Amino acid sequence: MPNRPDDTILTTRATAELLGVAVSTAQQWIENGAIPSWKTVGGHRRVRLGAVKRLMEERTAAAPPAAALPQLPSSAEFVPLAAPSYPVAQDEAERLLALDKLHLIDTPTESVFDRLTWLASQVTDSPMALISLLTSRRQWFKSRVGIEATETPRDWAFCSHAVLQAGLFVVEDAARDPRFQDNPLVTGAPHIRFYAAFPLLDRGHHPLGTLCVLDREPRKLRDREARALRELAALASEEIQRRAL
Repeated sequence: MPNRPDDTILTTRATAELLGVAVSTAQQWIENGAIPSWKTVGGHRRVRLGAVKRLMEERTAAAPPAAALPQLPSSAEFVPLAAPSYPVAQDEAERLLALDKLHLIDTPTESVFDRLTWLASQVTDSPMALISLLTSRRQWFKSRVGIEATETPRDWAFCSHAVLQAGLFVVEDAARDPRFQDNPLVTGAPHIRFYAAFPLLDRGHHPLGTLCVLDREPRKLRDREARALRELAALASEEIQRRAL
């Protein structure tokens, strides 16, 4: 199959998740040629996103008008990587589609979110605060305080760890944490040592990103600060959920 760099490569599982079918069904369609594929050196089947989209178009044309069809990602940013260098949950494909559907990535700054990051910075006495949203390729900042960058690569994102749990995620000293001590955001600007975050949830409870605070010094988060950060994250989640109405 020709190598098209603009057409994302998918695993069989990612293909099944995008089509809304069982993995066994996707395997059958791949094996019988309904979805063109090829084998890697290790013997694993791979397909192109473009081939999956063509199949979906054929299914849409043949389906009754009222039939519900799965959502397809608008770009490769909302397709899970075959072998990510960062941790992901099993529902990463669903999470990415939920984020894609909201059309928040690369939108202008908004005061409703900027107020929340400012308050998060103030109530926790942190020099930096972010509302971070995670695509498969990058973490993009919808709002930021104390940081010039508007995004980073996804594999640099502390938030990739934070979205894997329901509550507060804290790194008291990143320079002593094996998960982060070699991270470019720790060894270089903005020289993160402390990180605390709550996930931001959509209506389907998918963690789309986080509200986080950061410091250049190791520290702990006091109970009242954690409570305030949680409430601000809940307000940010509610604002995100309103976008789906």
